[in-house]
Amino acid sequence: MRNISTLGCCFLASTALLMSGCQQMVQQKAPVTPSVQAKNQFQLQGKIGVRTPQQSGSAFFTWVQQQEEFDIELTGILGAGKTQISGTPGQVTLNSAKTGLIKAATAEELLQRATGWQAPISHLVDWVQARPATQSAQIQKDSSQRISQIIEQGWTVDLSYNQQATVPNRLILKQSLENGGENRITMVIQNR
Repeated sequence: MRNISTLGCCFLASTALLMSGCQQMVQQKAPVTPSVQAKNQFQLQGKIGVRTPQQSGSAFFTWVQQQEEFDIELTGILGAGKTQISGTPGQVTLNSAKTGLIKAATAEELLQRATGWQAPISHLVDWVQARPATQSAQIQKDSSQRISQIIEQGWTVDLSYNQQATVPNRLILKQSLENGGENRITMVIQNR
């Protein structure tokens, strides 16, 4: 039973952190223009699933992004297992009954500390808005000229849209592993 609790705790932390980032990416970008700032202000609700060679699971999420600050709440089925993640420039915190309070300077550092994963999670702020996070990203577009795939820093992100929407309602993030396995995160956005 203890192994299940440990896996569940790691899953919640990695799921939450994989959704959480903007700290490091915002700090590395050039000064933000008013039109870009408006794009980094949103509220999302939905479900996220994580599958790795070692574990899998899912949670419901609410993500509020206000420029460089964010607040994410994750809950399991029937509201069980609540995890709260908050971030401001220079500090990200994760708090749950299972882990207690964990702090770090960036979302990537917190993910590494909590789960051992390394991932460019700060890019999610851009990816959920259907845009690449860096100039070195490779992109593909669909017949409506919307970005349908982003390949960036070892991750492939497939984006799906409802009808004529300009922002995705589903993202599938895949990371190929050296042993032939794969880390996969599926994010379904039900409300924006």
